[in-house]
Amino acid sequence: MAAYTTIDDPSAYFKVQLWTGNGSGSRAIAFDDTDTNMLPDFVWIKARSLQDNHELYDSARGVQKRVMSNDNGAEETRSQGLLAFSSDGFTIGTSDGVNKNTETYVSWNWKAGTSFTNDASSTGIGTIDSSGSVSDVAGFSICTYTGTGSNATIKHGLSSAPHVVWTKQRNATQKWITYNKSLGAANTLHLDTTEVLQDNSAFNDTDPTTSVFSVGTIVNSNESSGTYVAYSFAPIQGFSKVGGKYFGNGSTNGPYVHCGFRPAWVMCRVTGVTNDWTILDNTRDSFNVSNSRLYANTDGTESDTDRADFLANGFKIRGDGNDTNGSGQTYTFMAFAESPFVNSNGVPNNAR
Repeated sequence: MAAYTTIDDPSAYFKVQLWTGNGSGSRAIAFDDTDTNMLPDFVWIKARSLQDNHELYDSARGVQKRVMSNDNGAEETRSQGLLAFSSDGFTIGTSDGVNKNTETYVSWNWKAGTSFTNDASSTGIGTIDSSGSVSDVAGFSICTYTGTGSNATIKHGLSSAPHVVWTKQRNATQKWITYNKSLGAANTLHLDTTEVLQDNSAFNDTDPTTSVFSVGTIVNSNESSGTYVAYSFAPIQGFSKVGGKYFGNGSTNGPYVHCGFRPAWVMCRVTGVTNDWTILDNTRDSFNVSNSRLYANTDGTESDTDRADFLANGFKIRGDGNDTNGSGQTYTFMAFAESPFVNSNGVPNNAR
């Protein structure tokens, strides 16, 4: 009988970290969880007490190279942003977005870990060259590519089909574009806006395969000579639930959403009306109810308006607004684990 999960310790691939800025750099931020070291490949930083942009860095593009989840701006070089990825954390400079004196911060951190390069004409995989970093174990990859302006396919690096793909043009001002399996390949959302679900050709109306994702001809995913980064996520039992959806009931006794693990991080978005991308985690709120929200698409400070209980096998919505639980509304969500419901030895998890 196969084990319930292949990842007994999710903190080997995903961590949440908090700190208070001191305005001096360079400054090493070491993960509080010292039981398992993790060299992050994707670090997403947000000031909690300060109105400032989200700062997203990854090992494929390199240190100091920032894109913002809440903004359509091109990639920027931030000399005092993220300065290094380290064996159990990262180093930051003095930028207000990462280290202003007395302000509070959170980072969400993913490990990929294995570099890859694909020459499409040589390998026969895809039609556009790509390179990046990938973890099949954790179902996560980062890849960079240059657009052609024609329908194309791109190696994502995973050996399973991703259920979520986020793509951002690096060299121009363009909105983020997101694929979500539960919403269909023709339907996309913008990570940086509140716009409703749209029918467009960003992913060429084609679901990703176990080797490639598709792009159409629109500039958000494939402008000729445009440079891009794509983050791809595949679901891993006991570790991640991506490309899922749930339905709101408009009540503070909201829906229970099954994940197969106790969540460490949840992001959800209503699809049918304009609204924000809500992010909750188990570190800013270490006990139920989890109500400290940040929005991926705004530069706003943290507030306590969206509520959920993080349970041993999923989460239960406790808010009744459109952000997380509008009556009759459809929501897409992603979640990553604190602990699997049952580990590989058959030992069950406990609720917090």
